[in-house]
Amino acid sequence: MAAENMSFHKLEHLSGEKNSPLFIAGPCVMESRELVYEAADFLAGLKAHGLKIIMKFSYDKANRTSKDSYRGPGIEEGMKIIADVRKRSKLPILVDVHTPQEASLMADAADIIQIPAFLCRQTSLIEAAGATGCFVNIKKGQFMSPYAMKQQADKALSAGAAGVFLTERGTFFGYGDLVVDMRSMVIMKKSGFPVIFDATHSQQKPASSGSETGGAREFIEPLSLAALSVGADGFFFEIHPRPNEALSDRETQMDFESFEALALKLQKKGSRQD
Repeated sequence: MAAENMSFHKLEHLSGEKNSPLFIAGPCVMESRELVYEAADFLAGLKAHGLKIIMKFSYDKANRTSKDSYRGPGIEEGMKIIADVRKRSKLPILVDVHTPQEASLMADAADIIQIPAFLCRQTSLIEAAGATGCFVNIKKGQFMSPYAMKQQADKALSAGAAGVFLTERGTFFGYGDLVVDMRSMVIMKKSGFPVIFDATHSQQKPASSGSETGGAREFIEPLSLAALSVGADGFFFEIHPRPNEALSDRETQMDFESFEALALKLQKKGSRQD
């Protein structure tokens, strides 16, 4: 783990041990206010362990396998929930957006605007996210070379972003599976931007059952440790108090207890690598 990254220390309300990894975490989608509050209270409590925590939100999961898949409450209700959680938890907030208009609406609601993997080349969207003055997290599309991600980050910075993170979330090989190329994170780190490993989405098996995305949760920990060893600055986890009941990505979300144990392990090992 490198010394304190030039971007991380600028994030308002971000606390935790100086040289430990960053953790972005939250449920896959806003299923209910009660679920979001439960996750927010849990994550806020982890600050006592010195973990650097950012809470992630998805008010609309636009990229769904089936038209019948649950997408979320929508942006209007989502913004109300975000405002309540921000006040309740005092955590920095990350929100994924799909259009330039959504990005503009999130300028005062979020600390980090996230660009989904399938939209990572959309110049107008990235520039709109950067123009908010927030940090921007760009997920590398499964079709994208890691060498091409610096250009996407430059789009956000030139538009006014406070900083940019690049996130590795797996690469397609054949049908219905994702494989993580650890070289990708090494390459993206050379661009000078913080690199995040999406530990849960990268274990997906897209449309493996025909109408839903499956997954291989058992590989989350070993691949997270591998990502740490190649220099990942932080990690992205989707978590749920009862993953088997989740309305989305139930096979890859982690329960709270498992996430806490792994985050503490990564924090400890990351600090040793400084």
